[in-house]
Amino acid sequence: MKSLYRKILIVFGWIFVGLGIIGIFLPLMPTTVFFILAAASFARSSEKFYNWLINHPRFGKIVKSYMEQRGIPRKSKIIAITMVILTIGSSAVFFTSGLTLRVLLAIIAFGVIAYLLSLKTVDVAESD
Repeated sequence: MKSLYRKILIVFGWIFVGLGIIGIFLPLMPTTVFFILAAASFARSSEKFYNWLINHPRFGKIVKSYMEQRGIPRKSKIIAITMVILTIGSSAVFFTSGLTLRVLLAIIAFGVIAYLLSLKTVDVAESD
């Protein structure tokens, strides 16, 4: 039973990695969240895959700092908040016409920004 549980977590981990990669190219799809979910899955199932993910040259530092210190570097926080404002803001202004949908997008944006601001800001030296 434990072996099946590990295999399921590995499958979910790779699904989350795939979704994270898709999120790199799709503006409203989260990226880091999926990599963090992948790391959580791998941490419980495969040390090899977990180490690969947290040591990845592109997104490993952010995932590692979140997993180990429950925080993200200041630069990543600024980029994430800016991207939320730009993508959700442009969607609300240019691609929707209904007030209800615009309000819903604003609520989502404020929720994501509030969460990002609530995370500990980790110095780059701490996250290495």
